[in-house]
Amino acid sequence: MLRRLAFAQHLRAMNSYFILSAVLFLAGIVAGTTSPGLNDFMNSQLESIRQVAEKVNTSSNPTLFALVVIFFNNAIKFAAVIYLGFFFGIFPLFFLIVNGMIIGYLCYNVSEQAGSGALFDLIFKGLLPHGIIEIPVLIITAAYGLKSGSFTFRWIGSAFKRSGGLAKETQKYLLCTVPVLIGIVLLVIESTVTVWLLGK
Repeated sequence: MLRRLAFAQHLRAMNSYFILSAVLFLAGIVAGTTSPGLNDFMNSQLESIRQVAEKVNTSSNPTLFALVVIFFNNAIKFAAVIYLGFFFGIFPLFFLIVNGMIIGYLCYNVSEQAGSGALFDLIFKGLLPHGIIEIPVLIITAAYGLKSGSFTFRWIGSAFKRSGGLAKETQKYLLCTVPVLIGIVLLVIESTVTVWLLGK
């Protein structure tokens, strides 16, 4: 019971980071729809996604291979976002904005090339079924990465002070990130399997 209360308190303390993460993600979407000068960069990001999809489709067991790829890709990616966030929050900031820009860029190009009907299909048949779990998870993970970055700034600010309280707070935060990370990876895997089963 005490652990649940402590974790609930931890989540409340994370509220401002969840909001900031969501705002940055939305800013990325807007930037993706209004920044034609970034076409080459966006196409390179989409090309890497296409290459992974091709490897999955050409494997001897596409379903199993896809699940393995998703597991390792998400586990590594989410861990990197949270813990590389200690480098001043740069990695989660980049992660949020680029993922938002990819969605914005994709929506803009589909709308321009195929019309509003194709955009509707992309959003409601593509993004929502797969993104209803992945997008909130992305925002939550990046929020933890930004929180990690805030600790770095606080440690620098307290470099000339004795701050045992900050050390304990950092340790407590790191302990909280472990079950969060495990839960996030399992949630994404479960959602992927569910979508696959419904599509059979």
